[in-house]
Amino acid sequence: MSDHDYHSFVAIGDSFTEGMSDSHPDGSYRGWADLLAARLAETRPELHYANLAIRGKLVGQIAQEQAPQAAAMGADLVSFAGGVNDLMRPRCDLSAVCTHVEQTVGRLAATSGTLVLFRPVDPSRRMRGGARLAPRLHRLTALVTELAERHKAVVVDLASARVFDDPRLWADDRIHLNGEGHRRVAEAVSQAIGLAPRFDWQASLPPMGRASWTEQRLADARWARVHLLPWIGRRLTGRSSGDGLTPKRPSLAPLRMDVSDIGDSG
Repeated sequence: MSDHDYHSFVAIGDSFTEGMSDSHPDGSYRGWADLLAARLAETRPELHYANLAIRGKLVGQIAQEQAPQAAAMGADLVSFAGGVNDLMRPRCDLSAVCTHVEQTVGRLAATSGTLVLFRPVDPSRRMRGGARLAPRLHRLTALVTELAERHKAVVVDLASARVFDDPRLWADDRIHLNGEGHRRVAEAVSQAIGLAPRFDWQASLPPMGRASWTEQRLADARWARVHLLPWIGRRLTGRSSGDGLTPKRPSLAPLRMDVSDIGDSG
């Protein structure tokens, strides 16, 4: 299917797809899915777009709450990314995660024109402590690969893209992509679904100086205070950053946005 055949696009998932940490001036989130929708609307001004993703959602919640809605929309293009929030939890039930992913992919593949899946970024090369996630992440990545082959889905391979090891593509919380990170994911998806390349999304950033030991320790301490401790607090109290939130685009509707506002941030 070419870009001229995409009349509708639905995105489901968590903060990655909601666009967290890529903010509009008013503080609302944009992200790679919005950027992709704007790109598609350049040749299909009548494009209808829905984004059901909500930060903090576990894959079981995505499977139960978002996947049925997305499947019912029967869009020409559907994206699904989920499971990484589960993998970060100490008591992760990996078998249950894989079951939810498999069920969601099967449901969406049966009703969608083109389904887009992701091999998620590997944090083990970038974050201290990330190595403990590696076995879980490798299993999820292998499952995505197998499901894509089974259902003829498009796979966006972020796992092998070493450019995402660069901290300059990440927000201060070190977990969510920043505007440049989302811009590169949008280009990666665009190329994966057959749109003409606009830039090399895997190109390395210019060299940067190394922070001193003291500067790095101060940055680590600030990160722990501002981001890590609140995250631990939410885990201990059973809360999520997405509690009480609703999707930013809950139904398929015309984009009706200023493309200069939503478009290329690079």
